[in-house]
Amino acid sequence: MTVNIDKLRKMAEQITANMAYTDDQTVVASKVADHLNRFWDPRMKAALRDYASAHSAELSPALRKAVMQLDV
Repeated sequence: MTVNIDKLRKMAEQITANMAYTDDQTVVASKVADHLNRFWDPRMKAALRDYASAHSAELSPALRKAVMQLDV
């Protein structure tokens, strides 16, 4: 499986936007992390976490928090 980080980042940001039904970034991050942990392949989560460690400023605040909660 080839991981395209640009597509993964875009998907993760879309998931984050869909979960942003509250202004509480901690709640949003928890919901996003739960979704990614349940439905994403471990390689996808690892690629996103590696990307976030080098490019965290490019991710939304809620997604940055969610990445820290990933089971990789």
